[in-house]
Amino acid sequence: MGFRKDFLWGGAVAANQVEGAYDVDGKGLSVADMATYKPNVDVKDYKKNVHITYDDILKVKEDKSTKFYPKRRGIDQYHRYKEDIALFKELGFKAYRFSIAWTRIFPNGEEDTPNQAGIDFYKNFIKELVDSGIEPIVTLSHYEMPLELALKYNGWADKKLINLFVKFSRVCFESFPEVKYWLTFNEIDSVTRHPFTSAGIIEDRTKNIEEVEYQALHNQFVASAMVTKLAHELIPGVQVGCMLTKLTTYPATSKPEDVLAALNKNLMNYYCADVQAKGEYPKLILAYFKRMGYRIDMTKEELDVIKENTVDFISFSYYMSLLAAEDEDGLEMTAGNTIIGGKNPYLKVTDWGWTVDPVGLRISLIELYDRYQKPLMIVENGMGAKDEVTKDGSIHDEYRIEYFRSHISEMKKAVEDGVELIGYTSWAPIDLVSAGTSQMSKRYGFIYVDEDDEGNGTLARLKKDSFTWYQHVIETNGEEL
Repeated sequence: MGFRKDFLWGGAVAANQVEGAYDVDGKGLSVADMATYKPNVDVKDYKKNVHITYDDILKVKEDKSTKFYPKRRGIDQYHRYKEDIALFKELGFKAYRFSIAWTRIFPNGEEDTPNQAGIDFYKNFIKELVDSGIEPIVTLSHYEMPLELALKYNGWADKKLINLFVKFSRVCFESFPEVKYWLTFNEIDSVTRHPFTSAGIIEDRTKNIEEVEYQALHNQFVASAMVTKLAHELIPGVQVGCMLTKLTTYPATSKPEDVLAALNKNLMNYYCADVQAKGEYPKLILAYFKRMGYRIDMTKEELDVIKENTVDFISFSYYMSLLAAEDEDGLEMTAGNTIIGGKNPYLKVTDWGWTVDPVGLRISLIELYDRYQKPLMIVENGMGAKDEVTKDGSIHDEYRIEYFRSHISEMKKAVEDGVELIGYTSWAPIDLVSAGTSQMSKRYGFIYVDEDDEGNGTLARLKKDSFTWYQHVIETNGEEL
């Protein structure tokens, strides 16, 4: 009753958080290159960390520094990927999820021909994985769209991006046919939480921001369906998945109004996966658009494309759960994955205020499988923590081991409940620049990277205690935790 024999154990990263080399071999600027490290901002206040104005962008664009733009330097995996993949092979990885930076293939997003140096890099990267016995799982869009498309078109608010994204995807499919698992958009639902990072929408140049966010989402749904169709045409045996931020929400009390508040949050969280997995908009979201007076430009032809090209599997991130109530003024609030929500008094929290809820992962798996009846893949799960290196170079991270042990245990129970789970890639197997706070000190990995928040350090890789633990988990296919 345990995990399937071909279960895809591994780890996950995003190009913009690990590669660095932001101006090497013809790469263009992406929205991620605008993200700044803000040492004086409370890391638990996500909104203050992601808000950026049009004028900010123009200033940052001309700044060639990397000190306060950590995603420009990452952990230099662009030059060190062979070393990192060797460590992943030692861990016993069956799979590695990463993203392809659009700006390495089309630096500004609109070039007539792709950048061959970018294609060559990913060809070599993928070959190294395959030669190491590691299945590549590739995300096409992971918070790193070309900056020029944001400035010129306000990102995904404009339908012109659909064909540009399809063009980029075609180059990827034709260049990397050995990749059999593709994800279209990372945490696609996040457009309504951080529109610039996720969709290139510049908020202070946008009227009716929420309506525009939903238009951008629709445009991404169309693009996702089109590239799903294209992948099936070009790559034999390919599997294409959508990717959801699983924001599991409980009612703060058994008061019916609180239960309704939690239900509404969960339904809104599901809606993007509903469109991509079921092929049509939920009637509840269409009613919401009507009630709010939103006029989303969606044609019959676009809706037909969505209907005819649903995804093969559902992938998702899961980090924590939150509470909801009719009156949230009475709730103690805490941070989460790109969101703020009610704090559950029954749960512990990380240094960054995220609740730790392994049972919530089991609940999420059961809910998702019951709703979609498609294979599931957990492509992000982990905890950010402060690690200390001892004098002998050891990192004793029992807290991380306990986090993963408790979550994988509940994951196994969900499989025994009947959930069809095909893979698990931890976030992240190696320390990287945090998506929300742009910190290195928020460490996720089984592998420590010697770099601080301002980029100081040797970039040396060190194995943490959790490295050996996860290695044994994979060796025993999750039977010994």
